[in-house]
Amino acid sequence: MHLPRLPSTILTAAAMMFAQPALAAAPSAPSASAAEQARQAATAQRVTILRDTWGIPHVFGKSDADAVFGLLYAQAEDDFNRIELNYINALGRLAEVEGEQQLWRDLRMKLYITPQAMQAHYAASPPWLRELMVAFADGLNFYLARHPEVKPRLITHFEPWMALAFSEGSIGGDIESIDLKKLEAMYGKPVERTRTAGIEPVFEVEPRGSNGFAIAPTKSASGHALLLINPHTSFYFRPEVHMVSEQGLNAYGAVTWGQFFVYQGFNERAGWMHTSGGGDVIDEYLETVVEQKGKFYYRYEGKLRPLRAVPIKLPYKTAGGMASKTVTAYFSHHGPVIRQQDGKWVSVKMMDEPLKALTQSYSRTKASNYAQFSKTMALRTNSSNNTVYADADGTIAYFHGNFIPRRNPGIDFTHPVDGSVAATEWQGLHEVRETITLHNPASGYILNTNNWPFAASGISSPKRADFPKYMWALPENARGVHAVRVLKDKRDFTIDSLIAAAYDSELTEFEPLVPKLVADWEALAPGDPLKAQLAAQVAALRGWNLRFALDSVPTSLAVYWGQQLIAAAGPAARASEVPAADYIVDRIGGDDRLQALVKASARLTADFGTWQTPWGEINRFQRLTGDVEQQYDDSKPSWPVPFASATWGSLASFGMSARQTTKRIYGDRGNSFVAAVEFGPTLRAKSILAGGQSADPASKHFADQAEMYSRGQFKDVLFYPADIEAHLERKYRPGE
Repeated sequence: MHLPRLPSTILTAAAMMFAQPALAAAPSAPSASAAEQARQAATAQRVTILRDTWGIPHVFGKSDADAVFGLLYAQAEDDFNRIELNYINALGRLAEVEGEQQLWRDLRMKLYITPQAMQAHYAASPPWLRELMVAFADGLNFYLARHPEVKPRLITHFEPWMALAFSEGSIGGDIESIDLKKLEAMYGKPVERTRTAGIEPVFEVEPRGSNGFAIAPTKSASGHALLLINPHTSFYFRPEVHMVSEQGLNAYGAVTWGQFFVYQGFNERAGWMHTSGGGDVIDEYLETVVEQKGKFYYRYEGKLRPLRAVPIKLPYKTAGGMASKTVTAYFSHHGPVIRQQDGKWVSVKMMDEPLKALTQSYSRTKASNYAQFSKTMALRTNSSNNTVYADADGTIAYFHGNFIPRRNPGIDFTHPVDGSVAATEWQGLHEVRETITLHNPASGYILNTNNWPFAASGISSPKRADFPKYMWALPENARGVHAVRVLKDKRDFTIDSLIAAAYDSELTEFEPLVPKLVADWEALAPGDPLKAQLAAQVAALRGWNLRFALDSVPTSLAVYWGQQLIAAAGPAARASEVPAADYIVDRIGGDDRLQALVKASARLTADFGTWQTPWGEINRFQRLTGDVEQQYDDSKPSWPVPFASATWGSLASFGMSARQTTKRIYGDRGNSFVAAVEFGPTLRAKSILAGGQSADPASKHFADQAEMYSRGQFKDVLFYPADIEAHLERKYRPGE
């Protein structure tokens, strides 16, 4: 079956050249008015920023809005570039600064986010939230006014409504699940093609994800609940902050650059850790499209409905100036059309509630007990995350997802479904009480490692048979197996022993792999050349305790061997829709295992002179510039790191996702901001941040935590005013 052809007018490359040169960008809005400047100056006088000896900003304000103002000002001091880039991307304007190659990323954002829609949401916001959004914009604009040497790439004036374009703090929101190449194929030119069923999963060397652990008082040495906050993100994606007001705000933790709420953190009474995963929250619909007199319609319940056609302007930078393309995007009642497959157009349905999402993101930071936190969860807009929770009342809890559409359980929603029938429609949202949750489990602990929820609490774990398949999306993983081992039998946890558990050195992924390799080698005929060639390597792995260490040669060999296995298994794993880490355990053959070891040995020898190279010579932390895209250099200083990629079951994650141009491995994703918290009458916490707080290489706080980070050594969190004052580097008001 042929798809309806998109008319040639769907894409107009008018190449409208504007007067400004290529590197100049038109302001996003007029400069601040006199009234706005006066408001900002008055707000600044109600804010005090205390920078401790690590450069962490502790922002104190009279009101919540004052604290937001100060927080954004402090963030801009540390890395305005990342703040602006986040909003350029969120607003679908990346091509305006990076060129035509970003057009389809911009289109993807503009399918959901437009200034007009966000302005309408802003107008509908409750007064308290509007005040926070005004303070958000004021803090950034005040910073730019007081720092004329800072030259924005595009956004010279922030508007309050912009906060709604970036209302959820995950490393990649739901919108980023839309495949850019397939979106371009749909709208870049008239196409007639079919696709194989399903969405091809992406397998990265370093998986995205996080760990969250909660320890009940019954397993704590102090009798107080403990929480481990261990997001695995790209490094420098979130700084460490503290925001306090006289209206009850006292939140500490990691904030995504440019947002005004602590995303993963704690207040004096409660803490929250988000791990990517949860249930199925995005569905694709196969639309049967017909063309009549140049217009497109889709079938629904035996009738034709018109597809909504929306022209979307996409400006982009060129070598000679600015140009623009206009794409006509199509929408069914399910959502935007994003690709084509098997003679159908595919539309996608996902959560689109920026106002409620921003409300939930901020409100949870002020929740002081389980009842208040549950009330924020009832908004059901934390769509891409699980939540591990602990508080000063001794409560620990778990929410597997939050936004879970109710569906017909007899239909497989893991692949695109028939959009022409009502049976595939969402039937509202599940109440939180209907989803997979835990509350004070008898086992005394909770864990999530981006794995399924059925091992979250030992004997107290939820039962798989009790829930429809769409309520969970990810299988068990090597980190989940590892986490159970370090949590289930241990008692008398302290902050330090919880950190030690989170950095336990076992690499559980190799537990089934190494014995299979040994058996493969033993099965070789005596005269097989591989018998002698691999004898020393197999002996090293046979005698290995499966634990990483800086001086460990088997760790180096195992990791390089595992990388070769995944490279070999990747295409077949994707075709089977099986995670590569599972595929290499269960489905790869013995000869493939042996040949992968040959290649791993050769790669190590070529890069380091011998395959017998200790792990600490290879696995390194390096921070040379404040650029978003980091560059690495084997000739420049770096620190050895013992912990490894989460792919291999390392709870403390350290992996390289950037294209490798060096011989050494330089981590750029994994443990970033990590904290362990004890909720007693007095809160106690320790934390560590990858590198340091500032993005300025000239700052003492650019890499002052790097060596500690590489050793898994934590600093004390300075939470109370007396402690902050005792370790104070600078105290000032914004603008001073």
